[in-house]
Amino acid sequence: MTVGALRDPDGYAFTTEGAGWVGNGVRDRFTPSGPTRFADAAAWASEALAPDDVAFAAFTFDGSPGSALVVPEEVHAVRTDSAPPPDLGRVDGRIRYAGSSVDEVAWMEAVATATTRIRAGAYEKIVLARDLQVWAADELDPIGLAARLARRFPSCMTFLHERFVGSTPELLLRRDGRRVTSVVLAGTAAPDPASGRALLASAKDQAEHAFARDSALAALAPSCVELHADAEPWLLRLDNLQHLATRVTGLLDADHHVLELVGAMHPTAAVGGTPRDVAVADIRPLEQMDRARYAAPIGVVTGSGDGTFGIALRCAQLDGNRARLFAGCGIVADSLPDDELEETRLKLQAMQSVLAA
Repeated sequence: MTVGALRDPDGYAFTTEGAGWVGNGVRDRFTPSGPTRFADAAAWASEALAPDDVAFAAFTFDGSPGSALVVPEEVHAVRTDSAPPPDLGRVDGRIRYAGSSVDEVAWMEAVATATTRIRAGAYEKIVLARDLQVWAADELDPIGLAARLARRFPSCMTFLHERFVGSTPELLLRRDGRRVTSVVLAGTAAPDPASGRALLASAKDQAEHAFARDSALAALAPSCVELHADAEPWLLRLDNLQHLATRVTGLLDADHHVLELVGAMHPTAAVGGTPRDVAVADIRPLEQMDRARYAAPIGVVTGSGDGTFGIALRCAQLDGNRARLFAGCGIVADSLPDDELEETRLKLQAMQSVLAA
């Protein structure tokens, strides 16, 4: 089967490097919520999935309603030699931006408040995001948008889950038997070589990245007999920007379900903060919005307990001819509000470009 087997605009996809899974319709669906949503999802998957079943999973960031595990009526494997689908979803460039839930000045004030709290010792890092409302003259086609994202960012994980569409570079966790892998991203710059060199040399970005790396290691350590991380971060170069990256690999001490491990890792300091519980509790009051599925785990899980999950970044929730885009930044003591706002603009450009293609 090819990726062209994806026919349902409310359907499901999870692919990277031209391979993965797509699904149409719904055979079974489970909707956990609240702080136990990952444990509940792991229990449901262990009971409901046959060994050969594949379920598509999307979670909300903070446990608000909207998480779902779905076994589609049809599931098709996507191969690296699959033909691409028709490039649908064009909107003739008639895109309008209707602003954010919080205006830019208020968002920069939230960043300033966060840096003040960091300097006072409340926490060391917090990630703050903002949204962007989009209106189009034509109905937005999620299948076409996913196809264009997959073409532009082939090394990323392109996903579609009930009109939530995106292409994320950040591998939260892959479990293959007892082996686990994560790629931690934190620290962002424009894609040119000079910006990359500056990013590698930036003490501020290195410190921000270290919080994210250490949070991933701390989350996996209790379940692993071996755990390794790259000695130094390296540059992950994408089409529109580049990130500091660290690969983490481990060997599990037992048959831990992938959803159990995802629950232990989320939210990493790359999307939450450090210390985690204190920083995350401050996110919604400062952002003044519901992140929904943004910055939360999204991926696929099998009946054997294996699976692959990315962090839902560079994404949009579609609703007819409207969409909601998201972008966030890691805030540390010396973060500057205007620089952080500019970083969100840079990150939003990826989805803006495919919407207006």
